[in-house]
Amino acid sequence: QVQLVESGGGSVQDGGSLRLSCAVSGYAYNVVCMGWFRQAPGKEREGVAAFYSNGGTTDYADSVKGRFTISRDNAKNTVYLQMNSLRPEDTAMYYCAAGFVSYNLRCPLRDEDYEYWGQGTQVTASS
Repeated sequence: QVQLVESGGGSVQDGGSLRLSCAVSGYAYNVVCMGWFRQAPGKEREGVAAFYSNGGTTDYADSVKGRFTISRDNAKNTVYLQMNSLRPEDTAMYYCAAGFVSYNLRCPLRDEDYEYWGQGTQVTASS
């Protein structure tokens, strides 16, 4: 079992920044992909960013490229999502996820490829 606990959500003005954290614990030795996903009310969950543990490659949804950065601190067993230039359309519940599947040394942004999920943290950006 892998446990994931998110923190760092909150409310900001349009253009503001937040950093989300995901504390990873449990039997995580075989985890190769860490991802951040989000779900807004009435919308499907979408992949935002992913980090390939064995090579450090990252992938982002087009909607957040250049604004969001995913990273990992192995010493702290924590994955971060730095979010800059937040927009009202970024408002959603954000989830951290862990998976064992990669494709060509990259991590997918499809939720079906992730096995473990956190409880989520709310991010609200208002104009």
